[in-house]
Amino acid sequence: MKVAVGIHILADMYGIEPELLERKENLMEIIERSIRVGNLTKISSDYYQFEPVGASGIVLLAESHISFHTWPEYGMIALDLFTCGDPEKADIAFQYIKEKLNPKEVQFVKHERGSKVSLSNAPQPAATQFV
Repeated sequence: MKVAVGIHILADMYGIEPELLERKENLMEIIERSIRVGNLTKISSDYYQFEPVGASGIVLLAESHISFHTWPEYGMIALDLFTCGDPEKADIAFQYIKEKLNPKEVQFVKHERGSKVSLSNAPQPAATQFV
């Protein structure tokens, strides 16, 4: 049986209020909350403020990562969300981000990572011997 090891969402969102995209603090609040809402596990994060406006950020997750880059002058954000394990967690986090940014248009692809992994090839736990 084939299984995917993760879900990778790549999204471009357009028509976002530029004020939401100008300062890293706005995005930090949304991204950090999406992690909690999606029940993901944050390891570390780094956010960068461009001058005069615009931000980038990346969050390392136990499940993988979330990253973004904004173009306030175009009302656009490019978002990358990759999680392994429960695919619903990626969907929940993505939906939360979309809801908070309220874009007029969203273009995204959702890709199953590791789709060639077969359960028959997966490492099996060592047998326990009882005496």
